[in-house]
Amino acid sequence: MKKDTKMIILLLILVVVIVVVPLFALQGAEFGGSDDAGSTKIEELQGEYEPWFTPVFETILNGEIPGEVESLLFCVQTGIGVGVIAFVMGRFVERKKMEKES
Repeated sequence: MKKDTKMIILLLILVVVIVVVPLFALQGAEFGGSDDAGSTKIEELQGEYEPWFTPVFETILNGEIPGEVESLLFCVQTGIGVGVIAFVMGRFVERKKMEKES
């Protein structure tokens, strides 16, 4: 086998291990957001915690956002951020190519 083929197979096995191991290692684990952890810690230190403002979407919808919609908005935000970073990095690569050509 070629060296590249061995490397690809090794990387694919590594990806499968990274995806599968947490499924079994983290069964029953509970994950909370940083907002929950922060408000809990403030309540421990100062007593009662009252937020400074309510989120915009909760004000518009007159209630809490469903979890699925919240996840969707987070994913859209992540996608936009990744797009911006990829665009900027692509511009840097193209700039470097143009400098080498001239």
